[in-house]
Amino acid sequence: MNAHVIRPAHSGDYRSIRALLESEGLPTQDVTVEQIPRFYVASLGDARLLGCIAFEQFRSDALLRSLAVADGSRRQGLGHALVEILERDAAINGVRHLFLLTTTAADYFTAIGYRRFDRRLVPDQLQSTSQFASLCPASATCMIKNL
Repeated sequence: MNAHVIRPAHSGDYRSIRALLESEGLPTQDVTVEQIPRFYVASLGDARLLGCIAFEQFRSDALLRSLAVADGSRRQGLGHALVEILERDAAINGVRHLFLLTTTAADYFTAIGYRRFDRRLVPDQLQSTSQFASLCPASATCMIKNL
């Protein structure tokens, strides 16, 4: 793989993040410029966006969201690198439980240490996020990882 850089996103990444999420069929309705500082992006030196990931924190709980890797950059460890950076930074910020919802990647997340979790038992603050409340279907798999 060409050398990529993973860094916190800035407002100039907003359109590229939304375009990548849309191309992967992931929700973008609640992705705003104000939320961009919660995103991390992977890019090549030419600034082409290869991947993104974000989290929403509620004290010691957080929601991992918006993990996407561009089609031509998959199966090279980029998704895992994005998750590792997010987990490290979440832990530094006091997150102890990282939750996620997925309709397509449960096996991927299981392989990197997440386990299925009863969606009804997720803390109320996370259940009130747009991801839980409306954007992800009830059929989405809920998962957790203790950091």
